[in-house]
Amino acid sequence: MEITKDTRVSEILEEYGDIADVMEVFGVKRVARYSLRTFITKAITVEWAARVHRVPLAEFLEILHKATAQKKSQ
Repeated sequence: MEITKDTRVSEILEEYGDIADVMEVFGVKRVARYSLRTFITKAITVEWAARVHRVPLAEFLEILHKATAQKKSQ
């Protein structure tokens, strides 16, 4: 899966599982109820998440690529 600025966060979670530890680095906190988090992530793209959390898009994408690469190798 190629992760771009238009990729929905829910797609990343479906493909790679919960990478919440990585997201928390950028201030994207865990939501207490998993079902609520799943609902919210369906509407959020990578670009939007980076913007909301004031992280440069290129940096956000780089960290996501590293995190997903680690998941692939496990």
